[in-house]
Amino acid sequence: MLQKLWLYHTNDLHSHFENWPKIAAYIEEKRQVHDQMLLFDIGDHMDRVNLVSEADYGKVNVKLLNQLSYDGVTIGNNEGITLPHDQLDQLYKEAQFPVILSNLFEKGKRPSWAKPYHMITMKNGLKICLLGVTIAYTPVYEKLGWDITDPFDSIRDMLQEVQGQADVIVLLSHLGIIHDREVAHDFPEIDIILGSHTHHLLEHGEMDNGVLLACAEKYGHYIGCVELTIDTTRNELIEKKATVQSVDQLISESDEAITTLQQAERRAKSLMQEKVTSIETKLETKWFDESPLPQLLTDAIKEWCGADIGMMNAGMLLDSLEAGVVTREEIHRICPHPINPIRVTLTGKQLLETVRRACEEKMEQLRIKGFGFRGELMGKMLYSGLTYTLEEGEARRVKEVFVHGQLIKEDDSYTIGTVDMYTLGSLFPHIRDHEHIEYFMPEFLRDVLSWRLKEAR
Repeated sequence: MLQKLWLYHTNDLHSHFENWPKIAAYIEEKRQVHDQMLLFDIGDHMDRVNLVSEADYGKVNVKLLNQLSYDGVTIGNNEGITLPHDQLDQLYKEAQFPVILSNLFEKGKRPSWAKPYHMITMKNGLKICLLGVTIAYTPVYEKLGWDITDPFDSIRDMLQEVQGQADVIVLLSHLGIIHDREVAHDFPEIDIILGSHTHHLLEHGEMDNGVLLACAEKYGHYIGCVELTIDTTRNELIEKKATVQSVDQLISESDEAITTLQQAERRAKSLMQEKVTSIETKLETKWFDESPLPQLLTDAIKEWCGADIGMMNAGMLLDSLEAGVVTREEIHRICPHPINPIRVTLTGKQLLETVRRACEEKMEQLRIKGFGFRGELMGKMLYSGLTYTLEEGEARRVKEVFVHGQLIKEDDSYTIGTVDMYTLGSLFPHIRDHEHIEYFMPEFLRDVLSWRLKEAR
């Protein structure tokens, strides 16, 4: 006898709550239709760019997951490394669902809120094993007091542990599409990989080495579904196929979700009215010219990191600060990024090449999505303790670089206080590829800005 089982999944919502009431209504409707159905989230449900998630460190996200009776979740990097250690440790205190995560430890033990795997037995006796892993940003997790292990090693260990216990194995993977394909190649005993992190959309899934990969893009734009056909006489998986539902095409909204979000927004607004400081005159932000507020933050990063030089693009600040009382909400509005300060040491030669790259017009105009950046574009690169001259002509090529008035020497070393965004992607290879990067955590740039504004009074 053949039966169906539906696995619905969300990923990378990033606290884009505007789509949540439709998602909630859709899931509630499907529960009325399907006899056997499970629901999973694959991480980065929370993002502190949203004032609501910032105010209570993501606890409203857990409440929303509870309301929809999720059957299992794993964490993404936004839960894992944008929350202080104690806040992550408390995040799932009220969770009514299992958090499946096998590659995170503290002093050799998994946190109490994380399960290395989870077994679900369906009505027909079908046994499903859930595995969960998240991307290993090792130095950042370590700085926050966690030990993150290699996800591939962790998957291998869990598969050995559950061998022979399950009819279907599902991996909740916050690793990204490239790593998911590698997992499928290395572990064909996994039946389905529900993916995330790289915000990829697999409208009809992707079959790799007999493993079905599925993912529903980002921000709640889609809801994913994997339809399984089961031979119940042998509890054997006969067929698996993936689809997605565009949330834009949905009409119904959940009243409960709307009410919860409205209440959470009011509470967040109230909490975020806390006074940080007051300023006597407006501090202006310009993205392509010298301006006082971005320069103030660049100077602050240098001092915070105890570095020779401060370095930050002006686009990191989204707006100016008006004279008067400055609240937590205002600071969050102009600097919403989950980005931390770092210190790195470069040679004079590497520093010159980095400054030249930063000065290119294409870099200043670069529009960025990801790497923690929640703004519009890079803007002018600002420095503290560093000046430079340009060669004659229209090329805007940096000629000479000076640190505290002294011409840099190619073989000398210089410490730079800057932002962890530059350790990712191809923005500044000399920073990205450095072996020794010191992260200053758990403070974000907005915490450094608040500190400097208080000090400046």
